[in-house]
Amino acid sequence: MKLEEAKMEFIQTWGAIGSAWGIPRSMAQIHALLLSSNEPLSTEDVMETIQISRGNVNLNMRELINWNLVSKQNKLGERKEFFSANTDIMDVAQNIVQERKKRELKPVLELLADLKQQKIQGKKEEVEHFNKMINELEDFIKQLDQLSEIWLRLKDNMFFKKMIKVLK
Repeated sequence: MKLEEAKMEFIQTWGAIGSAWGIPRSMAQIHALLLSSNEPLSTEDVMETIQISRGNVNLNMRELINWNLVSKQNKLGERKEFFSANTDIMDVAQNIVQERKKRELKPVLELLADLKQQKIQGKKEEVEHFNKMINELEDFIKQLDQLSEIWLRLKDNMFFKKMIKVLK
């Protein structure tokens, strides 16, 4: 398989995975393109390679920058902006986990806390069932949040790094 074919397969698959995770397909494809490129790319390069509009590239590039997955760069003598992906996969994973916690776990925990403060009215059995479900869901989400925090802290832990090397 030629390099360009392999890159395009990676880009398409990363886009499909991103879509399954609730991330726009084009955002994941842009990220994959930048990850697989050894040189920073311009908006035009991205548009041409992935066949998407300038607006789509600009919107998703801003979002990738907000997620700390991509950075903007300038080249001497060029008026265009260029973009490159953070290629430290552990950093990429951490940034994604942090962003997902902020966008998904935090709002759910806030909703559940708010629901627990409400005086729910209705049939006693149904209210009890609903409250039980809210409590169990809150416990689960809090555990998930704690696990993600532990994982985020492990990256810089020297013991963890040595353990990973031994497992390889």
